[in-house]
Amino acid sequence: MAQPALLPDDLDVPSNEPGLVAAVAYAGGQRIKNIPIDQARDWAKRPGHFVWIGLHEPEPELLARVQTQFDLHPMAIEDAEQAHQRPKLEQYGAAVFIVARTAQLVEGHVAFGETHLFVGRGYIVSVRHGASTSYTAVRQRLEACPTVLSHGEHYALYGILDFIVDSYMHVAEALHAKVDAIEDRVLAANLGRKDVEEVYDLRRDLLRLRNAAAPLVDVCRRLEHAEVLAIEPSMQPMFRDVTDHVRSVESEIDTLREVLAFAFEASIMWNQAEQNTTMRRLAAWAAILAVPTAIAGIYGMNFEHMPELKWEYGYFVVLGTIAALCGGLFAIFRRYKWL
Repeated sequence: MAQPALLPDDLDVPSNEPGLVAAVAYAGGQRIKNIPIDQARDWAKRPGHFVWIGLHEPEPELLARVQTQFDLHPMAIEDAEQAHQRPKLEQYGAAVFIVARTAQLVEGHVAFGETHLFVGRGYIVSVRHGASTSYTAVRQRLEACPTVLSHGEHYALYGILDFIVDSYMHVAEALHAKVDAIEDRVLAANLGRKDVEEVYDLRRDLLRLRNAAAPLVDVCRRLEHAEVLAIEPSMQPMFRDVTDHVRSVESEIDTLREVLAFAFEASIMWNQAEQNTTMRRLAAWAAILAVPTAIAGIYGMNFEHMPELKWEYGYFVVLGTIAALCGGLFAIFRRYKWL
């Protein structure tokens, strides 16, 4: 497709408004120009064009301007203003509203955010809240491939969802390294209190990551089968690919949670085994010490007529008997590995 001629006012407009990351018009897979929000409707209606607007924690006034340009549903705008929505896909007329949870590592811990997507004929609007990597890299990658970007807003939607799912995998891989380290510590020694706390935190993060990723399966399924958007058949396998990636993330998360559960159970078993060993040792030494205690107790009784009480060698015989009995018990316990 030939690139359309630019109008006299088609000079780049910098996106310096608070909350506005970029507002760009595309045609035939080519980036045409940065545009002001108030011109987005006109550019989206041009044949062969689409508009991609990126917002980051925008003010209600900016969202209201975007709503005016594309006639976005008020309920979807209300959801986009609040960064505590569950992942979902909702249809409003010919447009859809998608909520996806995002995840990234912040100082070694998993931080979650949200991305709200408005997709309609000739436009896509992304609204990021919280911990979320900028989609500038997605935009640059798609702009480097005009052939695929010529599919318009639907391919941009695929690129964003694929990027979000890839971030899940990156987080899962980082958590995998932590799980491996814990597993190695379990094999080397028992888990301490800090290790147990780390196991709990990891299992919680993995569960939250799974809850963030799982709903995208239904979202991509509905997009794949064109239940909510009239996506061209050549694009539908793209969303099936995203679904496969989500299922891979789910499988990885389930595996890591099982490994953590086994590590915790193994640590408990090691602790129980050590406690049993300690109890056996204490019981063995108590039995050995009971021999001299019993003999000394008997001969310590204040009776005048006791056998061998006045015998010259009685003291040495008693000591020898104590030593022999204690030595025999020690040998028996040693043979049974109690000592």
